[in-house]
Amino acid sequence: MKKIFLYILAGSLGFTACKKDDDDTSTYVEPEDITVQNSYDDQSIEKFLDANYLDAQGNIKAFSSTDTADDHQTKLSAMIPAPVKLPSGVVYIVRAGAQPATGTAIEHRDIVKLMLRSKTYLAANTDGNVAFISGSDFVNTIDGGASPVLDPTYYYIAKKNPLIVNATTDATKSQGYYMIEGFNEALQKFKAFDLPNEANYNLQGVIIVPSRAAFARDPHYNYTGYSFRNRSFVFNFQVYKTETRPADQD
Repeated sequence: MKKIFLYILAGSLGFTACKKDDDDTSTYVEPEDITVQNSYDDQSIEKFLDANYLDAQGNIKAFSSTDTADDHQTKLSAMIPAPVKLPSGVVYIVRAGAQPATGTAIEHRDIVKLMLRSKTYLAANTDGNVAFISGSDFVNTIDGGASPVLDPTYYYIAKKNPLIVNATTDATKSQGYYMIEGFNEALQKFKAFDLPNEANYNLQGVIIVPSRAAFARDPHYNYTGYSFRNRSFVFNFQVYKTETRPADQD
């Protein structure tokens, strides 16, 4: 049991280094009123849904402004089933034909094994144009042939996890310091496969978490060395497997 617990803990910390796609953070000005930031997030998500599509393996791809080869692709906003927006502001897309025939329901405290690519963005008003800027890698287990990540703390962290048990401040003792709660919420709308680590991926959906359903302006765990203050997250994923978390590990 101890060996299994240590494996789970090690897997929970798996992530890639945060790589900046662009360096336009300097153009971002934090709105004093957080409701303005929330509005920027929602507007930017809508633009993201119109500007991107899914390829044959479910990877998010941006439409080209110079090449007509992708003109036949369906933008995320027009997919069937249509994107669903939750009261929290989280948007999720269930990709048709990419779900398990007889999948396992996902509970909020399950141990999950994920193949995914995730990025984080700032939603900003730049000269009157509200859109995502400053894209950065958050997690990527797809490019480079990595294995799925097991039990990541950004999905769920048990109160008995050493990070919480050994914490020394009120903030770091909180599950919300580690968890992207909107991701946890939306992943429960999907079902899990039962796949081995070496199985090829076929991504089953997209989850977009606005900053208010992520870390907002609260302190958070240092996953990548960059601040996630006001940042939204885009997850492109497949749930390879889930297991019920033992009661003595929660």
